[in-house]
Amino acid sequence: MDFTPVIAQVWGMLAWFIPAVLLLGLLKSPWAKGHIGELLVRLFAHWQLDKQTYRRLHNVTLNTPDGTTQIDHIFLSPYGLFVLETKNMSGWIFGSENQAQWTQKLYKRTFKFQNPLRQNYKHLKALETTLGVSPEHLHSVITFVGGSTFKTEMPANVTQGIGFIRYIQSFQQAVFSAAEVDAMLQALQSGRRAPTLATHREHVQNLKRRSDPTAERQCPKCGSALVIRNVKSGVKAGQQFWGCSGFPRCRTMQNL
Repeated sequence: MDFTPVIAQVWGMLAWFIPAVLLLGLLKSPWAKGHIGELLVRLFAHWQLDKQTYRRLHNVTLNTPDGTTQIDHIFLSPYGLFVLETKNMSGWIFGSENQAQWTQKLYKRTFKFQNPLRQNYKHLKALETTLGVSPEHLHSVITFVGGSTFKTEMPANVTQGIGFIRYIQSFQQAVFSAAEVDAMLQALQSGRRAPTLATHREHVQNLKRRSDPTAERQCPKCGSALVIRNVKSGVKAGQQFWGCSGFPRCRTMQNL
């Protein structure tokens, strides 16, 4: 009996099945989900926000005293600067404005992730330093895409889907002239790191270094070295923290 047609048929099935499995695995990876979420936001903004009123930059990496920070989306307008952090997540989301970590519950599994409002705070501070903009004109916006459901009450600037569009458009009092918006756009375009794979890799290494409690790090305010210090009194006596070596001139502190 000639099995050649059967073997050919099996190979034909494998030829599309294996790539399909690999593609499915790739689409479920954090890297792909992040990029898909950012692409959705770009499309929403393209359809809903006037391009002349809301100038936009995406995937902006800026230098900071302790390395780099990477901003998903920046919308520059006469009504202020809107700094958007995207989360492509499903399941139930639990969190509050002041919690350091939020919770994602996906079926029977539970995952912790950094409060995106705190994550976006560093982005705002980097823009404040780079552009010399007053903090009151910088607005943090978070949007969740991917079908997640909030199970706790969220601040007005934490949105779902195209909700970020409504939040941005709720600001209608002009605080910048058209010339000022153009100048800030030019400053960011010239001051950002090149959006290359090498830049992304360096940023990832910076994140790993900052999360390593033994790695050297710099003060985000003055650029001096941070050193490990001990709390000398109070209920936290004996606990360690990162303190600026420029103390008492600079009083920056970070959790160890």
